[in-house]
Amino acid sequence: MALQKILRFLAGAILQKYRPEIIGITGSVGKTSTKEAVFAVLHPHFNARRNIKNYNNEIGLPLTIIGASSGGRSAWLWLGAIFKAVELLLWHDKNYPKILVLEMGVDRIGDMKYLTDLAPCKIGIVTSVSQVHLEFFKTVEKIAREKSVMVSHLPKNGWAILNADIESVLGMKETTKARVLTFGIKNEQADLRALEINFSESNGVPVGLNFKLSYEGNIVPIMLPNILGEHFIYSALSAAAVGIVYGLNLVQISQALQLFEAPKGRLHLIDGIKNTFIIDDTYNASPESMSAALRVLGKISAIGKKIAVLGDMLELGDYTAQAHNQIGQEVFEDKIDLLITIGERARGIARTARESGLNEDKIFSFSNSSEAGKFLQERLEEGDLVLAKGSQGMRVEKVVKEIMAEPLLAKELLVRQDAPWY
Repeated sequence: MALQKILRFLAGAILQKYRPEIIGITGSVGKTSTKEAVFAVLHPHFNARRNIKNYNNEIGLPLTIIGASSGGRSAWLWLGAIFKAVELLLWHDKNYPKILVLEMGVDRIGDMKYLTDLAPCKIGIVTSVSQVHLEFFKTVEKIAREKSVMVSHLPKNGWAILNADIESVLGMKETTKARVLTFGIKNEQADLRALEINFSESNGVPVGLNFKLSYEGNIVPIMLPNILGEHFIYSALSAAAVGIVYGLNLVQISQALQLFEAPKGRLHLIDGIKNTFIIDDTYNASPESMSAALRVLGKISAIGKKIAVLGDMLELGDYTAQAHNQIGQEVFEDKIDLLITIGERARGIARTARESGLNEDKIFSFSNSSEAGKFLQERLEEGDLVLAKGSQGMRVEKVVKEIMAEPLLAKELLVRQDAPWY
């Protein structure tokens, strides 16, 4: 707690001295990918910095402001971070960022006020509101109220950038005195819209997404190489909105978005053994993101079987059983050929998929990821397409490591490959 107070004080003092413009990003899902998309758009034109890793809380946000890494269990490393902050205050760093792109994560009521009091935003982006952290918030309405704090604190000369396809997010425009830009796919009234969304393929292998960006009667084509999830289009749209706020034209935005890469463990396409392909979505899981990942697997063409490896979704509270049952139904509806579940909660996915019509001999359940990975390794055949997803506590990336073509690249390609996880 003492460390948190010290970092907060130092970070606040640094913001007072250098006065960077702050872009805050919150939402139940899509925060990290949106942060990366916004940075991709701004970085070629402005001196910008974004959170590294998942530095989005009471400790991580000050570290990003300071430009330091976590000290972990090392007192010396923490002293180094503090010394770096003091250096920034005693001397002037002419290269300190003009724009900070800050992902702001909330777990409990009051978190958003704490973060926005520390780092007041000029631009606030709300990606979504869904059934995440219900264990602590109890209702989706309370989640929406907590995230709306970012929007309500914006100044008159600021901007609220809101997802028009989610009613509870769009409604936040009534809580702010800032100017508003909306983005969406379904809502025809959104200021920025994605039209004509298609998968790009080469020799039967998915290589990305393309769509047309529409804004104020102007249309520009957007290509997102190596991006498979349609939900990443929302990240691209919100990043385009930020570009517009900063005076970039649509061509500049389109060019910059070609550099956007999905973060590790977010629908990354990885080569698998036996000439197979893996959609690695193992960073984390919520009902919304798991549904989106299954839709991707369902829509993409595959030479061989479509295989879903799904782990428990955690922190859902009273919604746990209903959420896993719904995913089981979607497994069947998306025409998945083989289902492998990991964990006790995910057995609900298996049960509902079977009840919905998926043959029992196509469903297998395991207690941990290591067992599932070894099993899958034996079942894979050339041309198979595998989706791997689950909450971070289920460590579904172990399955990916077991079946990826180049396991020596695990540290480069997969999540949770550093020392704290072993």
